[in-house]
This record gives sequence, C-alpha cells and structure tokens, in this order.
Amino acid sequence: MAENTGDELAALDFSAVSPEEFARIVKGLSGRELADVMQGELRGRVLREVFGRMKQQFRPENAGSVDALIRWKITGETEEVFETSITDGTCTVHEGRSEQEPRTTLVMGDAEFLKLVSGNGNPVTMFMMRKLKIAGDVALAAGLTRYFDIPKA
Repeated sequence: MAENTGDELAALDFSAVSPEEFARIVKGLSGRELADVMQGELRGRVLREVFGRMKQQFRPENAGSVDALIRWKITGETEEVFETSITDGTCTVHEGRSEQEPRTTLVMGDAEFLKLVSGNGNPVTMFMMRKLKIAGDVALAAGLTRYFDIPKA
C-alpha cells in the first residue's frame, strides 16, 4: 500500500492541496506509511511546501512581541534543516542552517513532523515519548502552535 500511496502523493500538485486536505492525507496514513513515502524527491517537495506555507499560516496577532529563531531538524533518509524566524509580527522561513543561534531547536523524524504540522500529533505526547526533542527554550517550543493556524483533519 505504501508504494501505491507514494505514487499517489508523488502525482499531487502540493501547491493546490489545501492545509485541511493535507491534514486528511496525513491522518489517513500510519507512521510507517508516512516514513515510507518521505523518500527522495517527494520528501524534498513535501518539506519545501510545508515550510513555504508557514508564512501564510502565521498568526501575527498571537505572536505579539516574540523575537525568536526556531531551527527545525527533520531526520529521515537525510537530515534537513529549516529555520523559522519570528520578529516584529512577521514570520520568515529559510532552508538550511544559519550562523545565528536559535532560541529553540526541534528535532523529529519525518512522520512526527508531518503529524505535528498537520494537527494530527500532540507535541506534548511526542516530547514525552521522545519522538520530538527540544533544545533551548522549551516554553517557546510548547507555545508554537499558538502562532500558526494548524489545520484539522
């Protein structure tokens, strides 16, 4: 099934998939299936699309005066790093590691990342089960979901 699911996902135009539809897709797949489809070129497309949408999903009214760099390390077949900067009510995202010291760093596997950003995973449970590792400001990490409009499946 994972190969068939991977073929279906590979054919998707992710820019045309709403956050809610993405959440439904993720909800319908097991952690193993999510890890299986997050391979090769498809993995890069999915990660770039998710991070590319963070600016649109950002809720500046909830961020207030937060000034923070959040580093995301997504582990899987390779480690991919993205950084989200929240400053003066704006959110910017870039791929790769900067020289700036992050206020918090989140480390998780592909399946956990997809579950988290699609509203299908509980960050506290993931942290307690050591599927999500946090370095730095744990309180900031715990409050990140307030700053983004997380879709619901």
